[in-house]
Amino acid sequence: MTEQATVEDPRTAPGGEVLVDVRGVKVHFPIKSGIIFDRTVGHVYAVDGVDLQIIRGETYGLVGESGCGKSTLGKAILNLERPTEGSVLFDGADIADLRGEELRRKRQDLQMVFQDPMSSLDPRQSVESLLLEGMRAHGLASDKAATHARLRELLDAVGLPPQALSKYPHEFSGGQRQRIGIARALCVDPKLIVADEPVSALDVSVQAQVLNLLVDLQEEFGLTYLVIAHDLAVVRHVSDRIGVMYLGGVVEESEAGELYEHPLHPYTRALMSAVPVPDPLIEDRREQILLTGDLPSPSNPPPGCRFHTRCPWRQETRCDEERPELRVVEIDGVSPGHRVACHWAEQIASGSSSRTR
Repeated sequence: MTEQATVEDPRTAPGGEVLVDVRGVKVHFPIKSGIIFDRTVGHVYAVDGVDLQIIRGETYGLVGESGCGKSTLGKAILNLERPTEGSVLFDGADIADLRGEELRRKRQDLQMVFQDPMSSLDPRQSVESLLLEGMRAHGLASDKAATHARLRELLDAVGLPPQALSKYPHEFSGGQRQRIGIARALCVDPKLIVADEPVSALDVSVQAQVLNLLVDLQEEFGLTYLVIAHDLAVVRHVSDRIGVMYLGGVVEESEAGELYEHPLHPYTRALMSAVPVPDPLIEDRREQILLTGDLPSPSNPPPGCRFHTRCPWRQETRCDEERPELRVVEIDGVSPGHRVACHWAEQIASGSSSRTR
């Protein structure tokens, strides 16, 4: 293990005790070419230098366009994708350094709820078998009577009847299957649950039910969440803090309410302007920010600020050549701890920086 992994005293932050501390994480996938001998001709920079902290007991929302690297970052935190560089400290232990039996034991504390409940559940296993699999793997199913009672409690917690134990995934609706996926994550008493697009595959009428369920379970079991989504409304509903990702990096981070009231990064402002407002008068009067061009390829990201090729506030030279750090900004009306990766965040907020197009 690295020196960082031996830290025993949990780090603290203004918001409380840090459960997950991501430091400089990069996940690069090699691009291979060749018929007989594979050779690496490039890399996909899926995650390219991310620093963030998740406080124990909070819900951290991670948003961004498809392909920005948010799901890969979630998998790196769980060590489902091994980081190319950087560290992920969980309760003081570097997850990236764990191997074999050590990693298997640690997985009890780290669970995931997947986007598509149908593909993430084995259609050949009953609900009881699906739940027992994880419990047996971590030695939590030694007492048959206590285990059966535990399964019934889990189903009740996620809003399913005891009769569901004998059924198979295809016998349930999409929302019910996602509840089974949540119960499977809960069955080993985890500390952190990574929910990757937990409601995007569900009907709109069911999404709110599942989101409310996640909130209720957090209060009941004392869970910590990392919720990954592209829907800003979903993230706002459940999150305490929100990080915005663009092309492999976090470009802004703040408390949920403040991010929606005072977005500072040009990309965040564009995302917010695209969210429809139910009031027609406000919708007609508010500023619309339209981004030009397509999302650059993660295998060939632009130099300097990754967003400068689409940014309405781009300033030549510095934006083109120098990649901005994610830093705390001091702006009137903005709370301490609001971080943004933009050279001109203060000027944009004050209206003194003009657009280039």
